[in-house]
Amino acid sequence: MNKFFLSISLCFITLTGCNNNQADVEEGQKTDRIVQVKNSSPERSHKRTANEISAHLVELASSVPNVNDATAIVLGKYAIVGIDVGKDIDRSEVSSIKYTVAEGLKADPYGANSVVIADPDTVARLKQIGNEIRKGRPVTGFLDELAAIVNRVMPEFAEEIRRNPSSTDTNNQKLNNKQEQNLKNEQEKQSNNHLQKNE
Repeated sequence: MNKFFLSISLCFITLTGCNNNQADVEEGQKTDRIVQVKNSSPERSHKRTANEISAHLVELASSVPNVNDATAIVLGKYAIVGIDVGKDIDRSEVSSIKYTVAEGLKADPYGANSVVIADPDTVARLKQIGNEIRKGRPVTGFLDELAAIVNRVMPEFAEEIRRNPSSTDTNNQKLNNKQEQNLKNEQEKQSNNHLQKNE
């Protein structure tokens, strides 16, 4: 009886062993699928020079309808783009064209921080400055003039306003003591801190 029991056990072990071997083959077939992976090493991007970026921005601005010519000066991550729209175009159309150019530049990584100018005199001066820079004159020689151009177009920057939160206090000196106290009380009553205390 022991021999019988032993032979049945041996057959059972052999069958289950072969069965497991077939299961491994089936699992191996399931895992031998083609897996596509993306190369995780970053692609080396060509770092463009300021002149290349400037030419790229000019190409983008010139592609907008009604823009006859364009010029651009790149200063780090910022750019000043001047567009020539012609003398016969109505002022409201010029604003619309400037907006279209700005929207196109905003979508481009090099044009995201651009200022668009359409004033003919300023655009002519930007062209002169751009030509001087391409001839090899340093940009630092024109920084004050470029800053003045940008300040005429954008006299206040949102970033500057956020840095100086107490700028509203400058007019307090023009009030007498009673008016100043009334103003402070009204400001305190309307402030966010007061609103949060009441919640």
